[in-house]
Amino acid sequence: MSTGSVAIVGGGIIGLAIGWRLAQTAVAVDVFERGEAGHGASFAAAGMLAAGVETEPGEAALCALTKRGQALWPDFAAELDAASGIAVGLRQEGTIEVALTRDDAARLRHSFDFQRRQGVALEWLSAAEARAREPYLGPQLAGAVFSPHDHQVENRRVVQALRAAFLAAGGRLHENAEVGLAVAHGRITGVVRADGALHAADRVVLAAGAWSAAVAGLPASARPAVRPIKGQMLALRMDPGAPLLRHVLWTPRVYLVPRDDGRLLIGATTEERGFDASLTAGGLLSLLEGAWRAMPAIEDLPIAETWVGFRPGSRDDAPLLGPIASGPEGLVLATGHHRNGILLAPITADLIARYLTTGAIDPAMAPFLPDRFAAPVSAT
Repeated sequence: MSTGSVAIVGGGIIGLAIGWRLAQTAVAVDVFERGEAGHGASFAAAGMLAAGVETEPGEAALCALTKRGQALWPDFAAELDAASGIAVGLRQEGTIEVALTRDDAARLRHSFDFQRRQGVALEWLSAAEARAREPYLGPQLAGAVFSPHDHQVENRRVVQALRAAFLAAGGRLHENAEVGLAVAHGRITGVVRADGALHAADRVVLAAGAWSAAVAGLPASARPAVRPIKGQMLALRMDPGAPLLRHVLWTPRVYLVPRDDGRLLIGATTEERGFDASLTAGGLLSLLEGAWRAMPAIEDLPIAETWVGFRPGSRDDAPLLGPIASGPEGLVLATGHHRNGILLAPITADLIARYLTTGAIDPAMAPFLPDRFAAPVSAT
């Protein structure tokens, strides 16, 4: 299969990772980003690589993909560090999830049992065992789970590194360049710039995250079922030499992610508010209260930063990967990753690049083809 030239719409972690993999194989690839590359959901995320504790009952197929993606991260991070000269901050302490009440513990045990059935390595901890690992946990603990393979990465450095590696491999990046699709006779011909100029391409990868459904030129039949899911977050400032927390911590209401520089990220709200970028008193209160209930010692930490991001949510909270039969020939989707964009970046890049260069749909990608949402055709 001849790859030809590829245009990628979207310069977040997914678009840049796909572009890097293609550029490494000498494919002519251009990435078009409506703003500054890596400054959308990829910048707003917490960088958790949580294929274990994030898997919810009913997500068996997604769990198989996230576990495969998680296994790629150590080598992916090392390769990216070497290619870019930027350390991406992979930390491998694992994740602790805590229950604060008896009801929390029952829900946690239900998830624990489901996740174990999916082959996730987990360890049930008593309250004393959890405090032995994290001494600043509060006095009201009803149990906890340790997930040894759920790690974290500094997502803001990852997108900086991907940008550098993509350019070093020969890729071309166009920032502040909002584009639409160019379609003729049922086939993609490239992308159209704001001034009307055509950038010709044999294939287009739509990787615009929460903005994917709004890209101009998309036929109605190819419009992905992706919407923005607003998330408010904040960061507190710890002493880097004596941090209050060392593991990623999940609580019944929020997660806490300690960074090497002393920041303690707390996130995130889940709001169906469109592209409303406002920070709200209620949103920040819920984050701080949820964190304080698990770790009261945070109350004396200064607030370092607050921000809003938009996850690209699909109907089933799983990504849309690959060609879309109901759309124009040459259009490939890589969007809808919801809360797993950082975790799934390496596997998404591999699957999409392999499809573009060989035409093969990997079995791992098959459950996530975009046409799974198409209405069934009635027999006549």
